[in-house]
Amino acid sequence: MSSGGGDAGLASAALDRAERFLAEAGFDRAPWLAVVFASGILAWFALSDPWQWMGAIGGGILLALTALAVWPAGSAIADRRGHLRRAMIAVGLVFSAGIAVIWVRSEIVGAEPIDRPSIERVQGYVLEREDQPAERRIRLTLAVRDASTGQGRKIRVNVPADALAPVEAAAGEGALAEGAVVRMRVRLMPPASPMLPGAYDFARTAWFSGLAATGSMIGELELVEPAPGGFGIAPVQRGLSAHVRARVEGSAGTIAAAFASGDRGAIDRADEEAMRDAGLTHLLSISGLHVSAVIAAAYLAALRVLALFPAIALRVRLPVLAAACGAIAGIGYTLLTGAEVPTVRSCVAALLVLVALAMGRDALSLRMVAAAAFAVMLLWPESVIGPSFQMSFCAVLAIVALSASGPVRAFLAPREEAWWRHAGRRVVMLFVTGLVIEIALMPIVLYHFHRAGLYGALANVVAIPLVTFVSMPMIALGLLLDLAGLGGPVWWLVQASLDLLLGIAHVTAAQPGAVKLMPQMGPLTIFLFTAGGLWLALWTGRARLWGLVPAAIATAMLLATPIPDVLIDREGRHVGITIETAQGGRRLLSLRDTRSEYSRDNLLELASVTADPIPLANWPGARCSRAFCVLRIERGGREWTLMMARNREWIEEDLLAEACAASDIVVADRFLPRSCRPRWLKADRKLLLRTGGLALDLERGRITSVAEGQGEHGWWRGWRD
Repeated sequence: MSSGGGDAGLASAALDRAERFLAEAGFDRAPWLAVVFASGILAWFALSDPWQWMGAIGGGILLALTALAVWPAGSAIADRRGHLRRAMIAVGLVFSAGIAVIWVRSEIVGAEPIDRPSIERVQGYVLEREDQPAERRIRLTLAVRDASTGQGRKIRVNVPADALAPVEAAAGEGALAEGAVVRMRVRLMPPASPMLPGAYDFARTAWFSGLAATGSMIGELELVEPAPGGFGIAPVQRGLSAHVRARVEGSAGTIAAAFASGDRGAIDRADEEAMRDAGLTHLLSISGLHVSAVIAAAYLAALRVLALFPAIALRVRLPVLAAACGAIAGIGYTLLTGAEVPTVRSCVAALLVLVALAMGRDALSLRMVAAAAFAVMLLWPESVIGPSFQMSFCAVLAIVALSASGPVRAFLAPREEAWWRHAGRRVVMLFVTGLVIEIALMPIVLYHFHRAGLYGALANVVAIPLVTFVSMPMIALGLLLDLAGLGGPVWWLVQASLDLLLGIAHVTAAQPGAVKLMPQMGPLTIFLFTAGGLWLALWTGRARLWGLVPAAIATAMLLATPIPDVLIDREGRHVGITIETAQGGRRLLSLRDTRSEYSRDNLLELASVTADPIPLANWPGARCSRAFCVLRIERGGREWTLMMARNREWIEEDLLAEACAASDIVVADRFLPRSCRPRWLKADRKLLLRTGGLALDLERGRITSVAEGQGEHGWWRGWRD
């Protein structure tokens, strides 16, 4: 009995401390509720099957019911545990709501992928056209009807630019646009699952986009019905992009077109990679920086112009009218640039700022960020798992938390000083803000892209003001002056500013050590990084410093993350083996000398290797015939023998069985007979259909597969095979 009483006393004391902590913390609840809602969405992706999803929903509801039952409303104990009671009820219900929202969204919009690759003739209604001049193609999203079942489905087809010219020459420019009906022969594929563990999951993206298949056109394009005339956002966007590229030459013109219309299809791959490695790629995605610049310019311009009319200024609150003008400009810019998640998030947040300014409230707050997050998550809950949502809100959260901190407020407090001191403090703050954003974003960038630019803070000190105060305003002014044919000098300034931006990107990216590659981060590591960052940003007082503990543990775990010894793609065609060179560096041996940049880049990034892969047939330690390559490597204190198929040539079963028995690992892109029994792993077509791509850690004897993170979600078909 005494033991039970002691346990009850300890539990009561722990609850008292929790209640006191919540009561004294003085934190804003809205951001934490947004975090809990997002956690429910992420839990749905992490859990495997409907039984687990229902169990998680039930667990959240049970938590809320427990709080209601243990601390009934109006009772003395409910008053003593008021903060804890409300927290348990809110967390349980909001967490369950997050799971329910993403589950319902998946059932409504999810498109069942086609069973297998096929070649067929289709007639479809053009839902969307995306020009990609850099790839010399256009991309059409079509609504078609399945020939065998009669069911409607949505597919995406790449059409060579050369095939478009005869159609537009015959029917006129703009005939192939949204609303047109086309007929063509296409090669279709099911949306691709991740090539390797940690690689991009296009199948999941296609599921929530409603895409049943993707592919490319074969032969000629036939226009059955031209697009109807009339006004539409997409044609305006394409026309605006083409106009800007005509006014600004070269690579600078493609960047200007992206700023003006959100069209990134013309940006050269080398420029995009340089922007990425320099930490400037966020400038290419229309988000907070661009939307804020447009809305701020519209707000200030309206405020100045309206003040010139006493009849208006004396009767109406000018901040309200200016805020309305800014809101119209922001919404229009968001729609014009494609209304992607970062743009919508930024627009919602900016509109909330305008409302706060009109009401005389604090415009920059965590509650504003939470409201914008809830708006995006309710409309597009699947965006939570993507890098766009995570990076957008992480950057904004870091800015708001930093600006609200005591040291920063003291540093930026108004004081009597020389202008150069005032400007110097602003420059220092700009650098500190860029550095904080880089640190906050680095775990997310490494988790999704396995690489991060290390000099981004320095590059952004120049690039952000350049884009915000020169490039963006000059593009807007140039478009305005073009109405009268006077925009030439302004476009010259745009050209010069964006040439400078690209120069900064290429110089920064070319510096030694500019890019850091890391292997795939584990789920526990990214969880600890996220938990620590949120605690630092959302809590107040000294308690927020506890967030450094999980962040420090995650950093140690990240540095200790093992690099895979062998990478096997989902089809068994592309195999990468990491080796240590005599000079102490790391290189990647590749089974096939592939021309696919996608395959090569995935292998290099997940192996944390920057140098080009070495074809296995050219490696001195490998023995290759027409059918197989055999390689012996030392790992974990023992020798491993790998045998990898180079093609699908027929091999006598007895000889194959003997070779398999002498090997530890056998990899093939076809089905191997049962008589092939290697000592450790047979990664043939039969296994890879179930597991997807594999990453092998030979030293620890660990196999990581794509299937481990997929469960029974609709876009993954491995569990059905």
